[in-house]
This record gives sequence, structure tokens and C-alpha cells, in this order.
Amino acid sequence: MSSIKQKILNNGNVIPTVGLGVYETDPKKCTDLVYEALKVGYRHVDSASIYKNEQEVCDGISKWLKEDSSHKREDVFYTTKLWDADHGYEPAKKAIKLMLEKAKDIGYIDLILIHTPKTSYKKRHGAWKALEEAYEAGTVKNIGISNYGIKHVKEVLAYPDLKVVPAINQVEIHPWLGRKDLVEFCRQNKITPEAYSPLVRGQKMTDPLLLSLAKKYNKSAGQILIRWSLEEGFITLPKTETMSRLAENFDVFDFELSPEDIKTLSDLDEYYISGWDPTIYPLDDEK
Repeated sequence: MSSIKQKILNNGNVIPTVGLGVYETDPKKCTDLVYEALKVGYRHVDSASIYKNEQEVCDGISKWLKEDSSHKREDVFYTTKLWDADHGYEPAKKAIKLMLEKAKDIGYIDLILIHTPKTSYKKRHGAWKALEEAYEAGTVKNIGISNYGIKHVKEVLAYPDLKVVPAINQVEIHPWLGRKDLVEFCRQNKITPEAYSPLVRGQKMTDPLLLSLAKKYNKSAGQILIRWSLEEGFITLPKTETMSRLAENFDVFDFELSPEDIKTLSDLDEYYISGWDPTIYPLDDEK
């Protein structure tokens, strides 16, 4: 039975394989949601500066940590992301400082990602330099990228002053959007692929194949999708604002899909985008 709940990144650090995504989560609900998620068993929360709920996520983590002396900071993995408006070396340094101020009660940030590649070479490069400095200072334990296509990843790897290879590339991945070429390229370069929107924002929950598998395994459709993501080796970030679904989405370590069922799901791939697709953003020539 596959019950791996952590993966090792390219720098030797570990990351929990199932995280709670908090995109569009109301800040007023976010602290309690994160706290309840940690009580359920989650040890990974994924936010972003553009979500406007970083402080509330950190407050939820802090509340859980203070509740019991057995709760350790190193057991929780907190991710946030640098938005496009903060690309560039100096803007990124200021944004990272603000992120760290919001996280002061929990001490440090486990992972900061560049949220999208939708700016310019100069700005992306400057942002990466700022992230490398935060990583070297130890206030940010891991750094990575998000929504980067192969051409964007190649750009990072070709930086003449590159010191740190991204640990993560977080992109939308699910059975209807397998991104096989991108996933393979990242893995060849020791960059771990992380899957957001593994539940396809609820847009495929009535798919007949998915429903038949849910019945076969006596699991929910969401659990089947999260399990597929884990079986395919991804770190996966299901999102819910419903307290009752927190436990359901995390209860995915007591079964595994057969190889045939994994392939059948993977064969649904049709490059289906449930939200947006910055991976196709064109590169500019400015250096």
C-alpha cells in the first residue's frame, strides 16, 4: 500500500505530498480553515501574495503550533508566491520582506514561488536573484517557480549567475491535463512537479469514468483524483472551503489505484485548462 506522505526535494528538504490550497479562500475563514486542516492531519498549506490571505494562513498555523507543545514548526510546510507586480530584484526583495513579516509568528517561510512568468526576462531574473538571497539567508527554506512552461524553465536554468535550481514547478495538472512533456522535463532537471487544481475546480466531477472508479473503490470522485495525482508522483494541492471536506480530501492514503485505472484516467488527457495557462506566455528577447 502506497502511503508516502512526503517527498524529498533536490536540496534534501522534504515536502508533504498533500497540501491545502487556499486560492480565493475568504480571509475571514482562512485562519480557522487552516487550523482545522492541521488538526485533520494536513501539514502543508499553499498561499500566495495575490490571494490576500497570507497573514490569516500564518495565523492558523501559529494557532495550531501554540495549542500543543508536541506541535513542531518543522512539521508544517508553508508556501507563498511572488506576484507579477513584484518581479524585478528590488521589488522582489521588498515583497519577500513583507511576506516574512506576515510569517514572523511562525519564524520562516518553507517555500516561495515566482507565481507566473508573465513579465520580462529582466524582471524574472531579478526576482530569482532576490529569492536566491533569501534562500541563502535561511529565512526561506526552498524556492521555486509556478506556471512555468518548458521554455521558461530552460530560461531559469540558463541564468549565467544561477546558484539555486528551482525545487518546485507548480502548475495545473489532473487527468485531463497531464502535461507529460513538461513533467518529464522538470524531473530530468531534478525539479519536482506540483499539481494545483487536482480537482479540476469541480468541472469534471460528473465524468462517467470518474464516477465509475469512485464506485469501484468506494471513494468520492475527489479522492480518486487526488489519489491519481499521488500515484503519478505529484505533490498535490486540493482546495476546499468546506470544513467537512477537509478530512475527505486528506483520507487518500489507505488505498491505491490499479495500474490499469491510472492509465485509463491518464488517457483522458485533452489539455483541458480549468482556469488559466501562463505556461504558454511568450518569452521576450530583452536581456
